[in-house]
Amino acid sequence: MAKLTLDLHPIFNRGGSIDQALERIIDEAESKRIKTVEIIPGKGSGQLKKRVLRFLQQPAIKARYHRVEKDAKNFGRIWVHFRHD
Repeated sequence: MAKLTLDLHPIFNRGGSIDQALERIIDEAESKRIKTVEIIPGKGSGQLKKRVLRFLQQPAIKARYHRVEKDAKNFGRIWVHFRHD
């Protein structure tokens, strides 16, 4: 199954870049009809993960994907699942 991965480690301290990267990966998943996007905010303090989850909760973004899954085994990973009809 095709999936995209976005590792936020290189840009963790650049706020605007994080939103742009998230927006870009969602655009790409939609255009390529990818079912799963793996986002890696890393473990750290948990602030970056919270920021990613807040971004994903925005109504305009939320309308674009099916569901979010937090990895139970790896705190530093989030999956975003898409349903392409």
